[in-house]
Amino acid sequence: MINMEQIDIDEADLRLLELLQTDASRSNQALAELAHLSPPTSLRRVKRLRQLGLIEREVAILSADRLAPLQGYGLTALVEVTLERQGAEQLDAFEARVVLAPEVQQCYRVSPGPDFMLVVHCNDMPAYLELARQLFTSDANVRNIKAFFSLKRAKFDPRLPLGRPHAAARK
Repeated sequence: MINMEQIDIDEADLRLLELLQTDASRSNQALAELAHLSPPTSLRRVKRLRQLGLIEREVAILSADRLAPLQGYGLTALVEVTLERQGAEQLDAFEARVVLAPEVQQCYRVSPGPDFMLVVHCNDMPAYLELARQLFTSDANVRNIKAFFSLKRAKFDPRLPLGRPHAAARK
């Protein structure tokens, strides 16, 4: 396991991370040029950033609006879940179960308030009801669920804001 306190990143690493967040499909040549690095240096640094786990994975972000005529808009819900018992074992068990459902796009443990916030995407309301039955009503430890259904997504941006390297990271 990598000790995160021993990771050393600099401005060039941050430029690469920012560029990759914007468009990970760029060639190494184009990435190097935009980051003001040589292609071999760019390639070596990106490989290192992957090995350190700073780049978790690279994915294609699909256009829900363009897919809608082909697949339907679907239903997005933000779901608050409160458990009856919040011991580590119960929290871990619930989390392990919900992250396996492909409809669950995001899962957060939160505090204060509910124990979990989920972002769920289903094809339609019957599909959501089936998912709710499987994940929530069949679990005796789920005390309360509250679902908020999206009418419109005003913003979606998976990028993390990057600043300067933290002083501890430069030591």
